[in-house]
Amino acid sequence: MARSELLNPLFAGVDTLKGIGPQATRAFARLGIETRHDLLMHMPTGVIDRRPVDTLSGVLPGQVVTMAGEVTGHQLPRRPGVPHRATLAAAGTVLELAFFRGKSDWITAQLPIGERRVVSGKLDRYDDRWQMLHPDFMLSEADAAEIPPFEPVYPLSEGLSQRQVGRAIREALEALTPLPEWHDPALIKREGWPSWQDALTAVHLPEGPGGLGAGAPARQRLAYDELLSHQLALALGRSQMRRGQGQMTVEGPSLTEAAARAFGYTPTGTQDRALAEIRADMGQPERMMRLLQGDVGAGKTWVATMALMIAISAGGQGALMAPTEILARQHAQGLAPIAEAVGVHLTLLTGRDKGAVRREKLEGIAQGRAQFVIGTHALFSADVDFADLRLAVIDEQHRFGVRQRMELTAKAPRGCDLLIMTATPIPRTLALTGYGDLDISVLNEKPPGRQPIDTRLISTERVEAVIDRLKAALAAGRRAYWVCPLVEERSDSDLVAAEARAADLAVRLGAEHVALIHGQMPSEAKDSAMAAFQDGRRQVLVATTVIEVGVDVPEATIMVIEQADRFGLAQLHQLRGRVGRGAGASHCLLLYAPPLGDTATARLQVMRDTEDGFVIAEKDLELRGAGDLIGTAQSGLPRFRVADLDVDRRLMDIAHDDARRLLAVREAMAEDRREALRHLLYLQGRETSVKMLKSG
Repeated sequence: MARSELLNPLFAGVDTLKGIGPQATRAFARLGIETRHDLLMHMPTGVIDRRPVDTLSGVLPGQVVTMAGEVTGHQLPRRPGVPHRATLAAAGTVLELAFFRGKSDWITAQLPIGERRVVSGKLDRYDDRWQMLHPDFMLSEADAAEIPPFEPVYPLSEGLSQRQVGRAIREALEALTPLPEWHDPALIKREGWPSWQDALTAVHLPEGPGGLGAGAPARQRLAYDELLSHQLALALGRSQMRRGQGQMTVEGPSLTEAAARAFGYTPTGTQDRALAEIRADMGQPERMMRLLQGDVGAGKTWVATMALMIAISAGGQGALMAPTEILARQHAQGLAPIAEAVGVHLTLLTGRDKGAVRREKLEGIAQGRAQFVIGTHALFSADVDFADLRLAVIDEQHRFGVRQRMELTAKAPRGCDLLIMTATPIPRTLALTGYGDLDISVLNEKPPGRQPIDTRLISTERVEAVIDRLKAALAAGRRAYWVCPLVEERSDSDLVAAEARAADLAVRLGAEHVALIHGQMPSEAKDSAMAAFQDGRRQVLVATTVIEVGVDVPEATIMVIEQADRFGLAQLHQLRGRVGRGAGASHCLLLYAPPLGDTATARLQVMRDTEDGFVIAEKDLELRGAGDLIGTAQSGLPRFRVADLDVDRRLMDIAHDDARRLLAVREAMAEDRREALRHLLYLQGRETSVKMLKSG
């Protein structure tokens, strides 16, 4: 759909503005600014107060001051490296203006002796005199109106100055033509927001230092523009994908009841509710796209298995994809008895399968004999074909890219439903941002039998006492994890390495008690170490974070995390969740190297005070911010120019609800409103979504 002519001026290059030549154009491009609209969305980071003063009383060194006075003299430099000095009688004192750059002829021409000038710049003390080094402005009183009372400060790149950016933005503002309002008038009135044009003017021509704050109406308006366009694009994409090829999966002779009996415990209310939501989705002709978000030990595997049984009972196949071979094998080991009990053929496919073994497994998958397939990224392989893949379950979505999950669902000739699981509780704001195209089911209850975990903070200065206590625990038949931040010691790091710690514990506790596992080991060695720990031949498993997610050894009741202050909250929560899975009392010891900074102290105290993963996730967002928490590049989170996920959570909630409401009424929407929303999507660089937002 062609872009409206109303928008064309905003997409003109910055080189159409006065004074912007090839060099400045390249400098703007380094900031990601190519069009006039890009320039207008280049937000100030602060404001300089340049209102004139008539006294220096109360002024502090380093403060920006604007004042008028009479030029009284010049002192020309007598040797290189000495500044040109001019004096100004102003505000009852003598102000010295110093210039290390510029020719003296030009300076004296700008500041004629006996004439009045208005100067503005940073004031400092030098040899007990007030001095202004290289004033930002030197103007006659007639031209002093050029000095803005509040000057915005912009991020710069090499080759650009504040005045150059400010002039370009003011010219672009003057050329703005009004655009139709794309927001609901009731929302604009309720929030007290200005129009889009007025919001840009208020941000770039501020009337005070508070105009750029998080709560400023103009800033909130522009942030909401970004958030709504993002949520609208996600909702449109979700709608488009759900309309793609899919099939109704209606449960046949109930495998779920038999599988539930095989699990042998009563599900929680949230497990039942999540399964009901999934069952309803699978029964629709559109594709299911659902995120199953559960805290550590909340029973996601139970829900996923029941969903896979629905697909299988309808005559189709189900696939469960894990991020690592250890987890894939653990899933297969844990679910094989369930599958056998209900007569379902389960196949494990990993990259380790070769030759005739692999060919046999591939044939079973292609012919439909393999009803329940568990694997790693090997399921993406070109030689893997499913007879009738109805449901793909992806465990730990943050380990897989969007392209990979689409590759898996593409293996379903008639379309398949998609269920994504994550054991990392995600704050609602980030869930809406990263997964706004998915329906979300949340598990926030723990199944019966999960034990509380006694969490303690212990200084590394007491590590010998910890090892002594561990030795006593092993004598009592208990099992423990010991997690280290690195695999091997490095000369450039003070972090503890797993290999060195394993060697030390082997000496202290006996080599026959200690196993080591880390991501750089061969698969066979990892399997062997894990098996030895699982069956009790080894009582201590020294590991890196390779055991962070999914590893399930109910007999393990002790978790020691060395240098816990170096881990993020979500990672600590996942590691702690490896214990407390059986009947025995469990303990988590967080070892830290004193002294701790404020943020590290806050993180560890949260771990000590709560086991609620959602509380921990919100605290992590508060302490680290959205970008650090998930990693923008890895998570696919958008890079907003105005909106800040750390402070705009309320706006994200509104945008999410508004986007879904707009889609629900789009067929009845007036054409002028639809056109206004298309303007918004174009301005936010979402041209693909524009094509979806059309009548009918």
